[in-house]
Amino acid sequence: MVTLMSALDTLNQNHLLAALPAEIFERLSPHLELIPMPLGEVLYESGGQLQYAYFPTTAIVSLHYVMENGASAEVAGVGNEGMLGISLFLGGNTTPSLATVQTGGYGFRLDRRLVIEEFNRVGPMMRLMLRYTQALMTQIFQTAVCNRHHSVEQQLCRWLLLTLDRLPSHELTMTQELIACMLGVRREGITAAAGNLQRADLISYRRGHITVLDRLGLESRSCECYNVVKKEFQRLLYDAG
Repeated sequence: MVTLMSALDTLNQNHLLAALPAEIFERLSPHLELIPMPLGEVLYESGGQLQYAYFPTTAIVSLHYVMENGASAEVAGVGNEGMLGISLFLGGNTTPSLATVQTGGYGFRLDRRLVIEEFNRVGPMMRLMLRYTQALMTQIFQTAVCNRHHSVEQQLCRWLLLTLDRLPSHELTMTQELIACMLGVRREGITAAAGNLQRADLISYRRGHITVLDRLGLESRSCECYNVVKKEFQRLLYDAG
């Protein structure tokens, strides 16, 4: 369990929780559990009943859909900007996507009953969660458009930038094979795209470790999808107050 002050002092605290009014956070904080989220852990199974909402702090979780033949692709990522479990307050209680930890770290866990109770108060938490849901939907829609209309290199740039926004550094540990799985493309395409970015001195890639050397350059090589998602999160979650 965490106290209000210890949660506020967490270095990479979840921004969605931080945006809650103090009164609501104080009401929920005794029930928030700070838990480890190791790489590869499955938080939600496709079609399974959701028991908790998760608010990542240093972890990043991938929402992806797995086809009958085993192929999969990421539809959205969730890090310290958001939460997993919107189906709880939307009334669905299940989701067809699979939620897997993409970058190991920590996060808060909150029992589904408390999430629903607070949402049903029809107060600030409800309004915040609905704005977050719209921002998440924007990310999902933009991912679908990007995967259909933009090059593998542009998709890689978008994915790297969104991932970096959720990390405290310019480095991430990720194999090309895993990135290819996230984007739903062939590994050879990721190898070629990463090679282009490395030759342009935008990234350094070695044995599953990627370091972004020139973020502005990476943004210039990305498609418009990254900025669309970033601006929508900013508009709905931060500028809205």
